[in-house]
Amino acid sequence: MADALRLEQVIGVLQELYPLRYAEDWDAPGLIVGDLCAPVHAIHCAVDPTPQVVDEAIEQGADLLVTHHPLLFRSVHEVSGLGFRGEIIRRLIEHHCALWVGHTNADAAYRGVAEGAAEAFGLQDLRPLLPINDELSEHQVGLGRVGVLPQAMSLRDFAMRVKDALPFTQAGVQVSGDLEAPVSRVAVLPGSGDSMFDDVRACGADVFVTSDLRHHPALDAIEQARYEAAMRGAGVALGSGDGHIRPALINTPHSAIESLWFHHAGIDIPARVQERYGVRPQLTISALNTDPWSLRI
Repeated sequence: MADALRLEQVIGVLQELYPLRYAEDWDAPGLIVGDLCAPVHAIHCAVDPTPQVVDEAIEQGADLLVTHHPLLFRSVHEVSGLGFRGEIIRRLIEHHCALWVGHTNADAAYRGVAEGAAEAFGLQDLRPLLPINDELSEHQVGLGRVGVLPQAMSLRDFAMRVKDALPFTQAGVQVSGDLEAPVSRVAVLPGSGDSMFDDVRACGADVFVTSDLRHHPALDAIEQARYEAAMRGAGVALGSGDGHIRPALINTPHSAIESLWFHHAGIDIPARVQERYGVRPQLTISALNTDPWSLRI
């Protein structure tokens, strides 16, 4: 049995659970800061690597901070004291705390971000909304999840279920559609989802749960759904389903829905490390609200 874990070993486990090959071409997840030979006793998890989250990780005595969102979305030319990102990197290095990011790779993984949200909403028989063909995985993987509820419920009641599953934010949850329409099949895409409307329509979902819906794409999607429902009601075979507006839309706060990942990751990461190396690291999950909005009027 090993006396202490090295960062290299823990990173290897993270990249077994959330393979970097699942990442989108524009994304660059993985190890951002850290000495591969450094010991890891404690891991802290959060959605966003904000200065407050970094301070929390340091106060917790974490050797490794695992976040969903990247610290560096785009290429940079300096990490100096001129900006907050440089200060974050300085503090991480000064306090011997590594940073690893699981972004779109964790979105697509088995028991990753999408699956964590879908299961939190009570969905069963899950499959990817946009599958990835990975012969190395024994599970279905890919972006988003489509599943069914054990019993149909109204859009109003399902929206309340979504709200209750999420941590509180000032942004709240927005709903578009017939509130009394029955909901059975649900598509879930944590993060920004308004580029996926065609895929959601093709999967036959009654409702699409996502984040960051912009005015024009959301308006176009719901008006198209309303038009198709009216045509079906008039006996024209346009689209599929009955006379209800499908898919309805549920717009959630971005970080809130993605935080549901840690329901799985908080169990899976230490368990897999222990399985591999016989040592179970301490793992904590941030309760900080990193949604940017402070007040809704």
